[in-house]
Order: sequence, then C-alpha cells, then structure tokens
Amino acid sequence: MRICVIGEGMLELARAGAGDGWRLFYGGDTLNTAIHLARLGHDTAFLTALGKDAFSDDLRRDWAREGLDITLILRDPARMPGLYAIRTDAAGERSFAYWRGESAARQMFALPGIEAALAQAERTDALVFSLITLAVLPPEAWPRLFALCDAVRNHGGMVMFDGNYRPRLWATPTAAAKARDAALAHADIGLPTLEDEAMLTPGATAASVAAHWQARGCAETVVKLGSDGCRTPDGLIIAPEAPITPLDTSGAGDAFNAAFLDARLRGLAPAEAALHGHRLAGWVITHPGAIPPRTNDAPYRALKV
Repeated sequence: MRICVIGEGMLELARAGAGDGWRLFYGGDTLNTAIHLARLGHDTAFLTALGKDAFSDDLRRDWAREGLDITLILRDPARMPGLYAIRTDAAGERSFAYWRGESAARQMFALPGIEAALAQAERTDALVFSLITLAVLPPEAWPRLFALCDAVRNHGGMVMFDGNYRPRLWATPTAAAKARDAALAHADIGLPTLEDEAMLTPGATAASVAAHWQARGCAETVVKLGSDGCRTPDGLIIAPEAPITPLDTSGAGDAFNAAFLDARLRGLAPAEAALHGHRLAGWVITHPGAIPPRTNDAPYRALKV
C-alpha cells in the first residue's frame, strides 16, 4: 500500500542510561508511525519540512535508511528541525521538554513545492495525521490539510487521525478540542487515547469518547486505554495478550497506530487489528526510545502473517 503521513519529525535528546550523558536521535508522533509502517513493508512517504542545515541532512539520510520515501520532505532555508528532550521515570512513564516554536515543519504548507507534494499525497491508499500535526501547523493551513483528506477519500483511500493531545502545544483545552472536532469530519479511522480525551473533557469514558468521535463523522473509532488495551468500535475491550513491564512507554501509541492501520489495510477486523497494535506497542515499550532499532525479537515479520 502507498501511505502518506503528515507531521513533524524532530531531533530527540534522551538519556543513554542512568548516570550517563544525553544522546541525540529523532522522533515525533507521526514520524514514529511512518517508520513502523515502512518497517511493516508499506511504501510510506513522510510529508513534512526540514531545513537546509547539517542536522536536517542527517535526518533525511537516517529516515531514508529506515525505508521512508523522503521525496515529499520540503526544505526551508531559514529554519531548522524542532528539538525535544525526554525523561522517563522508574515506571517507564515519560515527560518532555520542547524547543519547536521555529521549526521548519510549521511552515510546510507555505514552502515552494507544497502543491506538487499535495498532488502526490492525494493518490495514496491511506493518509495519516494527528492533533499534534494541527498544533504544529498554523490554523490557516488546516483547510488545505482537510481538503487533502477529502481528496484521498474521494479517490478511494482512507484517512486515519490520532487525537494526540499535548497541552503545551495549545493555548487552551477548548482550542484543542475544537481543532480535534474539525478534523473528525475528514477521517475514517480515529485513534484517541482516553487519558488525552479526559484532559479535554473531564469525566470522559471510553464509551463517551467513541460516541463523540463517531457523532462527528469518524465512524471507526478505537479508544486506546493504555495497559488495559483498547475499545473497538463495537464496544469490545481488547486487552494485550500478556502483561508487560515497560522500560520506556515513549511511542507506544504511535506503534499501535501503525500496526492497527497495517492490519486494517490488509482486511483484518478491528478486534484482530487491535491485537496486532498491542503486539508492536508491547515490543516498543520494552526497549528504550520511541523508535527502537530493529532487534531479533521485533515483531514486524510476525505481524504480516
């Protein structure tokens, strides 16, 4: 399948180990999903913008080595990639600090080459974006992104939207909720996280989140419940096959998204696709970093069975 993922890829600072210094890598919610999709065998393009600096050159090279199609990555001569630092506690939970206010990705829809990139993206089998994508882009760019979603759907493709809420990226929860609701009318598959939705709507439950998303147009909504699994569109709770003690929960939801979409594109039902999502997310959280290097126990090949 041909897939286009839209968002921001950033430089990542993370501790190499207890008492050690910081290492420089990369990450970002939609980038993580894109790399997993490429590892699962899909022809995956990442639509974003980087600078013309050495760090941006390194990112392009590293992402290409992962199998991503980098031809839709635009270049901004005046900006650089965003940067974030990540810390994890004893339970594997993470916290972030960001330096992304002037990142190149914020201007992707205003750069030369965007029209050609959008024309290519229209013809994909699936389009992926998130609430963080909307937070990064200026609001005046949202209509063009939503028009791209509609064009993909009109050509027979599907659109997947992840309601990834980061409070620091939004002026208020109300602003984030309005942006989320605007996106839902243009998506086929919705992947909200209950913890995020409860920050936007106190007292939210998995059932109320699913009802809200479906009422606004996103018919296939799967609510992610952390270690409890997820709620499928027909109300089933699909738990992971075995309990896992996490080392680092970074990127778990992004991995779930990739394996779920891969399974749905191959015709699997949502409940079975959810199990595939849990397996990939489970592997990710037992390794450090949001995008662990492939290891012998990586489940990509097994997920294709």
